[in-house]
Amino acid sequence: MKIKIVFLLVFVAMLSGCGSQKELTNIAFVTALGIDKGEDGELIGTFQIVNPSNVAGGLQGGSAGEGASVTVYTATGKSVVDVSRRAATKVSRLLYYAHTNLVVVSEEFAKEEGVTEILDALDRDVQFRTTTKLVIAHGTTASDLLSIVTPIDKIPSTKVIETLRFSERRWGGNMSVSVRNVIENLTATGKEPIVPVFKINGNAKEGMLLENLHSSIPKASLQADGMALFKGGKLIEFVPEDDARGIIWLLDKVEETNVSIQWENEGIITYQVMRDNVKISVDVNDGEPSFSIIIRVKGDLGEVNIPLNIKDRQVQKEIEKKVEKEIKGKIQSAIRIAQENQTDVLGFGERIHRSHPDAWKALRNEWNETHFPNVKVKVKVDASIIRPGLRNSPFIYQIDKK
Repeated sequence: MKIKIVFLLVFVAMLSGCGSQKELTNIAFVTALGIDKGEDGELIGTFQIVNPSNVAGGLQGGSAGEGASVTVYTATGKSVVDVSRRAATKVSRLLYYAHTNLVVVSEEFAKEEGVTEILDALDRDVQFRTTTKLVIAHGTTASDLLSIVTPIDKIPSTKVIETLRFSERRWGGNMSVSVRNVIENLTATGKEPIVPVFKINGNAKEGMLLENLHSSIPKASLQADGMALFKGGKLIEFVPEDDARGIIWLLDKVEETNVSIQWENEGIITYQVMRDNVKISVDVNDGEPSFSIIIRVKGDLGEVNIPLNIKDRQVQKEIEKKVEKEIKGKIQSAIRIAQENQTDVLGFGERIHRSHPDAWKALRNEWNETHFPNVKVKVKVDASIIRPGLRNSPFIYQIDKK
């Protein structure tokens, strides 16, 4: 009898349906949200909304429809929630954020207003996922960046996210960061956030037209452009990709990258980092912290355009030394950039807090401004060549021997 009653209750529950259910035809799927600074302290929100009929069957450059894959709307208000509500006067459907995968904040807004209030609103929204990626629009507005029509990737937000993903994996000058990551760094003890940067190459106005897809050379394109340093929730400095690699290396986020070295003014040798290990230790003496960084890398020779006998172990050792020197220089440059800007994006303070909590109590109040800029750091790099490539010695070496 009890089993029959349980079955009946389950059956009735299934028949009751869901009161919060929404018809798909009444929903506008927001794939990206942009934030710009308007006049009189107001906020401009940009909503990149999918046009389903022009996307179905061709997310990766197909030809499902004749029109644009997305439509961009803007609305003005006093807050993120206000802007979202006001957008209802322009969009004929209910804005739905469960599939939003990108938030773009303009550099003007990030510098002057910061991202704290924006992130608070997003974190409270039950629809919004904190795994959504966050980027800064450099030299342009978030609205313009989200309005560029992109080839290959039909959804512009997908273009940004995939570019970051592959750039992080293969180059190491950029790093994808989620809303959750930034919130964690803002609330962490002894660590500040860094956020990836994107810019528009070419003519932005022409890049917003559908004709941008019909040319082998687009009038405008989106490009990753290094990282942005934050302090207290506000953007304080842009770091180009080459310098950003050192910061990302110290955060142990580099998977693969290239290191080019000059060989006695004869040519360039390219070392491909395939594996690396970063170890950072901290010591505190008389209340003053010091750090020791050891980076071990293993890689292959990707290009040798000078006459060298790569099979010679002595030559390999000399290449390894030059690689070590080059990487060490990038690491030291990254530390200097962070110290000069007085923002601990490297998480040094967090390491002190974890390993020397008593010492951190005396340092934390003036860490970014006083202690971090003067902290001593020793850097050691150990590089080794795994393989010289498919060819032991370059063609040019064999030609030179004739």
